[in-house]
Amino acid sequence: MKKLGIYVHIPFCIRKCLYCDFLSFSEGEERRALYFDALKKEIAYSAKECSGYETESVFIGGGTPTSVDPDYITEIMKLLKDNYNILENAEITIECNPGTADFSALKKYREAGINRLSIGLQSANDDELKRLGRIHNRKQFEDCYQNARMAGFENVNVDLMSALPGQKISDWENNLNYVLGLDPKPEHISAYSLIIEEGTPFYDLYNDEACKDCSLAALPLPDEDTERNMYYLTKELLGKKGYHRYEISNYAAGTYECLHNKRYWECRDYIGFGIGAASLMNGVRYSNIRDMSKYISCFTKEDSVSDIKSGDEMLKDIRENTEKLTETAKMEEFMFLGLRMTKGVSIKEFRDKFGKEIHEIYGNVISSLREEGLLEVTEDSVRLTDKGMDVSNYCMAEFLL
Repeated sequence: MKKLGIYVHIPFCIRKCLYCDFLSFSEGEERRALYFDALKKEIAYSAKECSGYETESVFIGGGTPTSVDPDYITEIMKLLKDNYNILENAEITIECNPGTADFSALKKYREAGINRLSIGLQSANDDELKRLGRIHNRKQFEDCYQNARMAGFENVNVDLMSALPGQKISDWENNLNYVLGLDPKPEHISAYSLIIEEGTPFYDLYNDEACKDCSLAALPLPDEDTERNMYYLTKELLGKKGYHRYEISNYAAGTYECLHNKRYWECRDYIGFGIGAASLMNGVRYSNIRDMSKYISCFTKEDSVSDIKSGDEMLKDIRENTEKLTETAKMEEFMFLGLRMTKGVSIKEFRDKFGKEIHEIYGNVISSLREEGLLEVTEDSVRLTDKGMDVSNYCMAEFLL
């Protein structure tokens, strides 16, 4: 039977961070209730097209899923279990921000079948957290982390963010050592650099040439060399403590790689529920509309019987940007997504998937990047070197046909 990943988008948060460009916002209880009513209908109506799949992973993301009443989440979990063939050993993750989930809530999530928690620490320095516009402090993270363990979570990820305004290498090293000093240590660590995205308060601050070096009370962003050294330090420190890097920004202890995210990088089927959620099903990529009012209205039945739409029609109304991937597009995605992982892409899998040799399609690119020391080829893999990981965006762009 085919395998599936499920993503559920909870767009609500208490306050949007200064760097955040995700589809998230603060809403009152009435709007939240309307959203979850619509979300549950989307999940129920979509079950038919997923009947031929076994679900290997579920990821509840946001926003801040733990900022809503936990009963909403337990209802979603029950609906998924009742309507989808979720494997007994499926990885089921919920994103959590410190200060938004107490022990009681975490216990409810665990009892509902959620077995992986991803906690957004970002920094162990309270001043850095304030600069990011985060709502929590280090003490709240510590409480959340210990409560999660007491609630029964044995698979916990901690998010850390580097290259923050005013951050020195020593500050980043302190953050890494803090997380590595947790007891028990997290099973997974995501360590990535701050990216200034258009449409965020940080973009307005740092995109203004006049104040590029004096934003946020004279706290400039680290330069390129400093950011790269932070990157090297991350790999070195985490490696010494038994974490292996399996993707550009992700490190796992033992077998605790994130199965759901690997599904994206390996171009395997997944379906997304909620506003803005993306899906890839049977070679067709599409996304949901981003307007919450429109999303809710699509699942609201009118009084007149003649106006009532079928579930299939409602699903059609919320889906957009539908694209049946061409063979060329599939090859491109196979390469530039797969190269995010340290294991790279499989030569055999490319041959089995596309009926062609990888060197037949990408021979010139592979040779060129190998000569630059950015790529290496083994008996059955093509993967980026450490140097290639440094300029991964450049390397991946070379595989666009």
